[in-house]
Amino acid sequence: MSGMNRLRVGACRIYLEEEGMAQVTEVVKLRRSVLSEIARLAYAGELQEHIQEIPHTVVTEEGPRYRCCVHKERAVLNERINSALSQPICADIAANVEQALAGSITDTPVISVLPEACDRCPIDKFLVTDACRNCIAHHCIAACPKKAIMVVQNQAYIDKTKCVECGLCKKSCPYGAIIEISRPCERACELKAITAGADRRAVIDYDKCVQCGACKVSCPFGAISDRSQIVQIIQQIRHNKPVYAVVAPAVVGQYGLKIRPGQIFSAIRQLGFQQVREVALGADIVTLEETKEFVSRREAGELFMTTSCCPAFVGMVDKHMPELKSHVSTTVSPMVAVAKVIKTEDPEAIVVFIGPCIAKKAEALNYPGTIDYVLTFDELGAMFTGKDIDLAAMADDYSGESSRDSYQFARTGGVLAAVLNTAKELAPAMEVAAHRSEGLAACVTELKQIKSGKIAANLMEGMACMGGCVGGPGTIGDVRVTSRLVEQFAGGLEVKVSVNNPVAMAKLNQGGHWHVGQKVE
Repeated sequence: MSGMNRLRVGACRIYLEEEGMAQVTEVVKLRRSVLSEIARLAYAGELQEHIQEIPHTVVTEEGPRYRCCVHKERAVLNERINSALSQPICADIAANVEQALAGSITDTPVISVLPEACDRCPIDKFLVTDACRNCIAHHCIAACPKKAIMVVQNQAYIDKTKCVECGLCKKSCPYGAIIEISRPCERACELKAITAGADRRAVIDYDKCVQCGACKVSCPFGAISDRSQIVQIIQQIRHNKPVYAVVAPAVVGQYGLKIRPGQIFSAIRQLGFQQVREVALGADIVTLEETKEFVSRREAGELFMTTSCCPAFVGMVDKHMPELKSHVSTTVSPMVAVAKVIKTEDPEAIVVFIGPCIAKKAEALNYPGTIDYVLTFDELGAMFTGKDIDLAAMADDYSGESSRDSYQFARTGGVLAAVLNTAKELAPAMEVAAHRSEGLAACVTELKQIKSGKIAANLMEGMACMGGCVGGPGTIGDVRVTSRLVEQFAGGLEVKVSVNNPVAMAKLNQGGHWHVGQKVE
């Protein structure tokens, strides 16, 4: 059975087709077919022998065809396979698979452009349409500072050799006859980190990029990929290492409306993970520490503080607004907090974060020895498929150690709500003026407004993804559905507020490094 067909039957039919799932395009199907087939072969111990068959299994002479020829299709798949192995994209697959099985991970950015896959989209940004009436006023000609517009055959025409793409012509046209065309990847990147190179292929400026993954999701050719660590993780499992999965709260609803978190946790253990822990426990610890930090900063006279759980937001401040870096909370993210708990309990543990976020792969690089690997929900789904695990048949043996507020971290406003509820308990006299932002462009604008006083806030939650973590690029479910499901699940938990979570309080009382660069006594 081919990798493509395997995705449509049996265990993980809901991975693609269940009601409430996000739209599944042909790009998504191709990516998942490659990941699932790699996972299947890795679990079977047959990856080295059969990996070069994958392009011929997924793309056949009969089709389907998305590019000019079968050879182009397979060249693109070779690059995708190398990315899935976490190896250099343009290197030989045979050498790459050997490196991956040995545990090697390439020292390159988490997100990369696949050269063969990039369609080198047209880059003429402004275009005059047939709606042009060749009016007498000629506002477009008058507005152009470079005299790049003229009338040709009774219609305005833009001379691309003179145009500087300022957009004044578009703004001035009373008919709206001039439209702006931008590459999907450029349009998706709110930090302007991706542009067209000299050969018209997409180029990522890593001095600006925060690895948020918006460009990957937006590219209709699947030409942007994040490297995967599936093979390295499966190798650790096959070698009977103590591999721990730490699962983000956004997991609720990711694999179907009827699949409960307890069933997902059971399925993860069936994949070979020794233990499954909730990142929400780390969120409770972060809530308590971030609340104490906020109170301390306000008492010291600081004007405002931002949250620090979203790595893309933190990266945005670091790279684009370094003058405001001191206002970002020093409390570690929930992922790091729960990993620290596990490493204290079992120093030999291999910790794998599983969540909705690609930027977590970049954040993990800052914590070697704490976070060993990162998987997205999409990659975990591929592992379920490769292992032929039926989620619906799994036992729901959920026994949580987290609060309602910690699970709400997955939704926009959830971090603020958790800190506000905890502040009421720890510092009831403290005045908190809270503000939340979602989307990196909004975060930039509104952070500046808080700094200047245009927004009256002393505590800001910044989230790179619309809707919060449930809207991340590594998710499977529809954000509108999963957001509600997270809220419903969180509301049913026995412990409501972080300060009332005995497990989190016990871990804090034991002491530990809960802040970046400092020890909390």
